[in-house]
Amino acid sequence: MRKLILFMHTSLDGFVAGLNGEMNWIKVDEAIFDFVGTMTDRADTALYGRVTYEMMESYWPTAADKPTATKHDIEHSQWYNKVSKIVLSGTIKATGLLNTRVFGENIPENINKIKQQDGKNIIIFGSPSASNSLLKMGVVDEFWIFVNPVLLGQGVPLFKDIAESVQLTLVETRAFDNGVIALHYAKL
Repeated sequence: MRKLILFMHTSLDGFVAGLNGEMNWIKVDEAIFDFVGTMTDRADTALYGRVTYEMMESYWPTAADKPTATKHDIEHSQWYNKVSKIVLSGTIKATGLLNTRVFGENIPENINKIKQQDGKNIIIFGSPSASNSLLKMGVVDEFWIFVNPVLLGQGVPLFKDIAESVQLTLVETRAFDNGVIALHYAKL
């Protein structure tokens, strides 16, 4: 069965963005890009909240075509252009979107149907509001949390308003030379 896997960068004190949405504190380098590339190779569907989808859609479709494109830009752009995309939104209309479905209602049922179909994993990058909603709906199977060596003090929390305890087991950890530690958890 396919899994829904959440990928999220967080500060050591549990924030995924600053008060104004800033993410300039996130540390990424070739080692992290290569590592995440191995994860995207195991996925054929990307899931986003509306805000993250619009941000991704404004960059990734043509990122590989830019003269300054890095190895990561080329590889991720190629992946982004070929995978199916799901957007959680009550405002975006699905008409005219390439290889993209919009779920505004019956989200857990729709995601569970996809998880039971043949294929690779479903990945959600960022999208803190959508991630929180999916967690509350009980459809997230695994987490990759990239803990960055920074304290923000305030901002957008990693998880908020979780009404019930969600039991996890640590599957593996990965330390990167830039100080980021990736924690891989699976839901029990």
